[in-house]
Amino acid sequence: MRRSPVERERSVSEAFVALADTMVADYDAIDLLDRLIGFCVELLPAEAAGIMLGDARRELRVVAATNEAAELMELLQLQNDEGPCLDCYQTGAPVSIADLGEAAGRWPKFVTAVAERSQFRAVHALPLRLRGQAIGALNLFDSEPGSLPAADLALGQALADVATIGILQERAIRRAEVLNEQLQIALTSRITIEQAKGVLSQQFGENVEDAFERLRHYARSRNEKLAAVAGQVVRRELDLAVFTAPPASRRRT
Repeated sequence: MRRSPVERERSVSEAFVALADTMVADYDAIDLLDRLIGFCVELLPAEAAGIMLGDARRELRVVAATNEAAELMELLQLQNDEGPCLDCYQTGAPVSIADLGEAAGRWPKFVTAVAERSQFRAVHALPLRLRGQAIGALNLFDSEPGSLPAADLALGQALADVATIGILQERAIRRAEVLNEQLQIALTSRITIEQAKGVLSQQFGENVEDAFERLRHYARSRNEKLAAVAGQVVRRELDLAVFTAPPASRRRT
């Protein structure tokens, strides 16, 4: 259901307030990024979203994705070493592709892989920028070809900027070693979360996407950090029976 202009404005305001509340002294970067990509799908005409960050060697890694389909899109680009998100990261400029089917000449391996393994046809990549240099990319995916209106691209870039601020904070902008440390923490946390998803998937006999919803629901319902809960799962410090199925999620429109 399409929101009225007033409802959309209120939703945007609520999203930025929620993200600001997340950025307290002891905030967790993965929680922030996970909430942020959720807002992207709620507020923008995109079916899925993901975030890649560059590590200390400027090699991109996936750190957040709204679902497995979005994560696959990120991985297809990394595996083929080409695609809009990589170009966005390398140039520090947005890359908006209304129809991937028309981009085979630019990224032949990636476009072929997408045609074989993914339903997405439009990709919009927005840089996470620090003083003119990209530290990562926020990526929006849709199964229907189409461009994003300028207002939506601007909102998407604003959300990408929030992600940058949340990761770095003021001290990371001043000190390069803190930047590398913060990015590495986010990447390490993501590995732990992936391991926990596998544990829960096996325990409940379900796909990893549903397992992640269990993990996320448990953490949020107890106001605990996602990575901390994932670590408890991996170390077998929690009785897995506490991970009840979350309520059926509302379809985002």
